[in-house]
Amino acid sequence: MLVYLLKRLNLLIATTLALFLVLFITTKSLPTSPQEALTGKLNPSAEHLQQVQLDYGLEKSNLEQFYFYIKQRLSGDFGLSITTQIEISSELQQVLPASLELGFYSLFLATLLGIPIGVFAAMIHSKFWQDAILSATITAYSVPVFWLGISLSLWFGIELDWFPVSERQNLLYQIEPVTGFLVIDCILSDSELKWFALNDALRHLVLPTLTLALLPLAIITRATFNAMIEVMSQNYIRAAKARGLNSLQVVIKHALPNALLPVLRQFGNSLGMIASYAIITEVIFSWPGIGSWLLAAINQRDYTAIQGGVLIVSLFIIVSTILIDIIHTWFNPLSRKELYGKG
Repeated sequence: MLVYLLKRLNLLIATTLALFLVLFITTKSLPTSPQEALTGKLNPSAEHLQQVQLDYGLEKSNLEQFYFYIKQRLSGDFGLSITTQIEISSELQQVLPASLELGFYSLFLATLLGIPIGVFAAMIHSKFWQDAILSATITAYSVPVFWLGISLSLWFGIELDWFPVSERQNLLYQIEPVTGFLVIDCILSDSELKWFALNDALRHLVLPTLTLALLPLAIITRATFNAMIEVMSQNYIRAAKARGLNSLQVVIKHALPNALLPVLRQFGNSLGMIASYAIITEVIFSWPGIGSWLLAAINQRDYTAIQGGVLIVSLFIIVSTILIDIIHTWFNPLSRKELYGKG
């Protein structure tokens, strides 16, 4: 297992270096001065220019400049936003919790529904219902997220007026941020209106959560179905049935725990696609997360903000994917057996 962890660590380092290299080359190609592209400072003084020269090694070779670029970014220095002249790290701290909150509830809903539906589709003996469920997952996988988000906004937000279609909360409620996660902040708040604010925050979450949850729901349902079909054909499942265990005991105690590992890997392989869907969802519902912030930076040609946003999102996907792969291998006896056999 140690050899495998070292390989994953090497993969993480290599992928991260490749990401930094792409950003570095892109930054050098931007239609602005290197100082502005790297720091975001407009009309810097002579002292600032000299400091930038030292921080980023602009008078040195490209290889040395690349080293200084990585050093500055890993230290948390992403420069200033060209538009607002506020530190990129501060702006990221403000928008990241909103994205994480939306992502958490969407994935929670997708998991809560996807696993039972996948198990049901695998265990039911009706070919009609199996085909119906799998066809529904293919349809859900194929639905354009922008069409779904706009449709939900029109139907349930504007026509029926059931749920809000933009932002995280009504401006009437002033909840002091503590964790950055609005639902938790509402519960922790000392305001007399905190329960009304909580209800409003949850209503704002409904439509974007449903929109973003559809893709992972389809992925988890399909992966669970395929994994359960494979697991139920194994000899240890037949042995469990032979011992007199009923179907529910066989599924919960033996089949489902082993089926979840392939589901986890399939989900990890789809993180990039889910992240792109999240960005589109945030834009549709004016959700003040990193997706909306990044798109605004692109529209305003805020080069430092674009670099910071792309770097954070990409690193999150890279690290999460590798961690999921490690967890899968750690809990998968067959994978561990292959590793030890190779060792």
